[in-house]
Amino acid sequence: MRILHLLASPFWSGPAENVALLALAQREAGHEVTVAVDRLRREVSAEEPAVPRFEALGLLDEGGLELSVKSSPWRVWRDLRRLKARSVDVVHAHFTHDHLVARWGRPRGAVLIRSVHAPRSLRSSLPGADAYTVPSSSVITRLVGRRVRVLPPLVDSMFRPAEDREALRRELGLTGSPLIGMVSTFQPSRRHALGVEAFARLRQGHAGARLVLVGDGELVEPVRQQVRALGLEEAVTFAGYQRGETFVRWLRALDEVWVLGLGNDWSARAAAQARACGVRVVAVGEGNLPSLADVLVEEPTPEAVVKASESGTKALVAHPSNEKIAAEVLALYEQARAER
Repeated sequence: MRILHLLASPFWSGPAENVALLALAQREAGHEVTVAVDRLRREVSAEEPAVPRFEALGLLDEGGLELSVKSSPWRVWRDLRRLKARSVDVVHAHFTHDHLVARWGRPRGAVLIRSVHAPRSLRSSLPGADAYTVPSSSVITRLVGRRVRVLPPLVDSMFRPAEDREALRRELGLTGSPLIGMVSTFQPSRRHALGVEAFARLRQGHAGARLVLVGDGELVEPVRQQVRALGLEEAVTFAGYQRGETFVRWLRALDEVWVLGLGNDWSARAAAQARACGVRVVAVGEGNLPSLADVLVEEPTPEAVVKASESGTKALVAHPSNEKIAAEVLALYEQARAER
């Protein structure tokens, strides 16, 4: 099959990595796959740009689509015409803007698949598609009567346990036990303030505990101020934004990860990555987290986070391989094509 993924974002964050891994697995299965991304917004200050990543993977689509929510109406019209002229079997849209462009610019004979990556994208105005994917089973009920399948997070093979975790911690300059991390953009939905408050309470019974905050974003400075106000400067490490193998090294060094909220990707990829690295996952019950967490936080309060962390509970989770996930999505494409 000739598959075109549409991802109207200039950032290598949110669903972007999942889309890339899905596209790679589909290509490995013998299909022709490219990914079109936002080509208008070239300057991205707080996050890593997507274009170089997709280009390095050999997935970047060069079909001339601007695919941006910032595009002028006539440029959107141009995208519609250019998409309509394409020769593809599947158009797989990942954001609302993609879906609208694909809905009105669908190439002749192509099936349209829509991936819903967060519940907020499910509106009464959701355009029609031949099939849908959702990030967790809890969302399926909102698409009753439509062809729908759960799309779990795909995980890169570089996410695996450390061969020598203690040596890795020494290299990173990390000490303390337990070594707890939060690995996400600093934004309100991720609840870093809750994490810091919970960590302060945890330290009352575990004086050697250390918190590692990996990421950047708009709330870094407010969280730094909170850490100072609680007298935790010596116990909290701000690791900044990390990418690739360096990010994996930081993740491997941890004892557990706290995932206290999700952003625009409810598949909970960070939890799957942590589990692949042998890191315990403590999480709130959002999105796909219940299927990936070792223990769920009963409610978003410091006391509940500490209780979950101290429980020591570990769950056995058999996460499907990228190949299996891709095969199921390809089967969804085939069903949609057969029933058009």
